[in-house]
Amino acid sequence: MRIKKYGMRLDENKHPVLVEEKTTNYVAESVSTPKDIAKMCNEVFGLKDMAEEHVYAISMNAKCKVNGVFELSHGSGQQALLASRELFMRLLLSGATQFAVVHNHPSGDPTPSNADLQVTRKLYEASKLMDIEFTDHIILGDDRAFCSLREQYTGIFS
Repeated sequence: MRIKKYGMRLDENKHPVLVEEKTTNYVAESVSTPKDIAKMCNEVFGLKDMAEEHVYAISMNAKCKVNGVFELSHGSGQQALLASRELFMRLLLSGATQFAVVHNHPSGDPTPSNADLQVTRKLYEASKLMDIEFTDHIILGDDRAFCSLREQYTGIFS
């Protein structure tokens, strides 16, 4: 599968458009589990090694094939902001039927903060209105450590 990382630019009419920034060949044909997503983000984007928090969105089709990847935020060593408007704009432009959000914790501990839980709940509610399935919010720690909020905090996704 070819993983395409997109950015956003304004066209001549000042409308946002997707711009391909990087393309990477990846061995898997889809990313259907939290482990698959965590592995892809670490191998392709090196998220576990980042010194600051980075937030990515993975746009997928109905078969969990990646439509595109977007860096939504690059924060400090302790936090990064995530705006739902910017997320959904990218998801709609990429044709997403489902998506996951992934971010790293530079401390190496993937335990979610209260802010992580609150933003996940907010995104879940917005995803229902937009009719785009929010499959998971995954927090990456060091090495292979990660937390799937869908698996660990099931009440958020219901």
